[in-house]
Amino acid sequence: MIVQIEHLRKVYDGKPDVVAVDGIDLSVREGEIFGLLGPNGAGKTTTISICTTRALPSSGRVLIAGMDVVAHPAISRREIGVVPQYNTLDRACTIFENIHFHCLYFGFSRADATARTRELLEQFHLTERAGARPQQLSGGLAQRVQIARAIAHRPKVLFLDEPSAGLDPQSRIALWDAVRALRSQGITVVLTTHYMEEADELCERVAIIDHGKILVEDTPAALKASVGAGKIYELDLHDQKGRVSLPASLGVLDGITAVEQTDTGVRVFAQPVDGLLSEVVRTADPFGLRDLTITEPSLETVFIRLTGRELRE
Repeated sequence: MIVQIEHLRKVYDGKPDVVAVDGIDLSVREGEIFGLLGPNGAGKTTTISICTTRALPSSGRVLIAGMDVVAHPAISRREIGVVPQYNTLDRACTIFENIHFHCLYFGFSRADATARTRELLEQFHLTERAGARPQQLSGGLAQRVQIARAIAHRPKVLFLDEPSAGLDPQSRIALWDAVRALRSQGITVVLTTHYMEEADELCERVAIIDHGKILVEDTPAALKASVGAGKIYELDLHDQKGRVSLPASLGVLDGITAVEQTDTGVRVFAQPVDGLLSEVVRTADPFGLRDLTITEPSLETVFIRLTGRELRE
């Protein structure tokens, strides 16, 4: 395993009752894209901060390529690339200089640093913007520069903390393409996100975290299959008393695997059975059925089943 997290725990000084990370165990295979998924404040960023030597754990340890990041932080940083949540590009430098100086910092000769910088500018389609400054770039372009800079010294693992936060849909898709391309270079990617579609689109495996604990870990497909339903019906009811009595009536229908109360009605988990939708509508009508939406299980569905609350917070 290229990344090993063992019994990791973090309690911040002065806040003994706030456990940011509470006994996490995770392993990431070499060459995979691994996602740490959860709401804001779940412990994702703290975990990444410890992995990248920016924070110290209260207990437990993190190994990167077999190296303990606390015992050997300087050596570990050579194996790590980091793109934090916020833009950290030097606004006084051009795009070329941001990458070039990073190479020099990691011991490249001037000639090698120049060659590596030009290679990355071409790889990330930034050659025409080499002379621009960070404040002249869109959010999507700036994020691509940050990734290019983070892998300039050829790390084994790239940590991306909320990589597409604040990006428009087109920039987000371009960023996903850039992240996928890293796999062909043998770079392992660990990303945090609260966008379910991002984790589903990019990651071979994901772990869902909340309140500093890992709730579940598997492939996106396996996690969605664990819901035990092919369709989800969200029923919005006029009669809110129906939230209590309707589940029993729906639960006896063939193909219904589970029924849950929601703030506005009920959520029905169903298998693909012919005629089931009409039966659900007929059963719900006496309870003042106002609206019905149909979706398929997502990673957010898994999170809601585990915690009873929405993921996007």
